[in-house]
Amino acid sequence: MKIYKLSLVLLALLAGSQTLLAVEESIAQTEVKIANTSDDTEALAKAVQNPVASMISLPFQNNINTGIGPNDETQNILNIQPVWPFELNDDWNLITRTIIPVISQPDFLSPSGIGRINGLGDTTFTAFVSPADAGDIIWGVGPVFLLPTGKDDLTADKWGAGLSAVVLTMPGRWVIGSLVNNIWSFAGDGPNDVNSFMWQYFINYNFDGGWYFTSAPIITANWEADNDHRWTVPFGGGMGKVFKIGKQPMNAQLSAYKNVITPDDYGADWQFRVQLQFLFPK
Repeated sequence: MKIYKLSLVLLALLAGSQTLLAVEESIAQTEVKIANTSDDTEALAKAVQNPVASMISLPFQNNINTGIGPNDETQNILNIQPVWPFELNDDWNLITRTIIPVISQPDFLSPSGIGRINGLGDTTFTAFVSPADAGDIIWGVGPVFLLPTGKDDLTADKWGAGLSAVVLTMPGRWVIGSLVNNIWSFAGDGPNDVNSFMWQYFINYNFDGGWYFTSAPIITANWEADNDHRWTVPFGGGMGKVFKIGKQPMNAQLSAYKNVITPDDYGADWQFRVQLQFLFPK
């Protein structure tokens, strides 16, 4: 009888130990899953902030420019910006970035002056060639094209081309870099030549949970204009977050920029940027 009872005790202890091991294993698997999810979110956030990341995405970036002209009017530009990468070979990628602007602006900015103008603006297409494994310094270079897709009063009515380059690094939680291009017109019926410069530096710091700080002002210069109307130089920043809706990864961002230099008479005082981006990682 004692042997029987001892056997029951041993069986109970063995069952308890197996249950405890199962619980510990389940907890460990959960911790690994959480860690992997956190790592995936951080990697995805950094990829979002890398202009030459080999990832398909579809950003919708809405820019609200306020304080325009003597009546402090507002211009709205919704940029639809599909990014589509291609693998050229094992060593090189081609990353295409298209910007299709949908514009609503006051008649103050329209040559015809017939009231508020709404419609498509001119499209910009860039193709970056970038190393597949760039190391600590990531870079890309390639042509940029201006396509006269805009409607009347929203187009330069010029075909243009130029060169674009980007360089960045990702130390720790930081993503820091610079993107620059210049476009010159070479054909078209528009009355004014195009010679436009764009520089966007970007400084991002990533927090836990997919949150990040961003400062990515778009600095522009119209080399055809006089000095009082040439430069737009904003300064500011905002916050963003990478998250999922169901299984769909997303990126959302909100930022504000003060134009410390802006064209006399018609330049905007402030830029407010709202962005929602669909992500399609491999």
